Amino acid sequence: MECAIEGQDLDTQERSWYAVYTIVRHEKSVNTALIEKNIDTFLPIKKVVNRWKDRNKEVHLPLFPGYLFINSSLENRLKILNTRGVIRILGVNGFPTPISNEQIEAIKSILDTNLNYDPFPYLSQGTEVVVARGPLEGASGKIVERRGGISLNSIG
Repeated sequence: MECAIEGQDLDTQERSWYAVYTIVRHEKSVNTALIEKNIDTFLPIKKVVNRWKDRNKEVHLPLFPGYLFINSSLENRLKILNTRGVIRILGVNGFPTPISNEQIEAIKSILDTNLNYDPFPYLSQGTEVVVARGPLEGASGKIVERRGGISLNSIG
């Protein structure tokens, strides 16, 4: 239950939180690159114990694989999109959709607890899903696979 380092965004426009879709397993390097560009970031990290035959090792993995959050004005959109590993800023019809501060604070609160959490504990292969709230509201899909407690889905 920790968060990656947060940078400071130096622009003067009004800032909002946005979800950034990254190349999977590049979240930490994208986070670092955005911080170097003075973009305020939030990468929720969870601690997981990987077990091999000969040992156990604690690793820190993104809570939402392939995603991180930025707190920025849209003035920085090109700077963000031109960061190696960034695929897009989530939104509707190519326009980034802000995420409420309450949603970001809720994620931070969960990370601060010692509770065992999974972002999708009740979802299993074949489950039809519809996003109820947030920037992807109304999007639907089907869980196609669960790996190591993480749901992978196909959004339609």
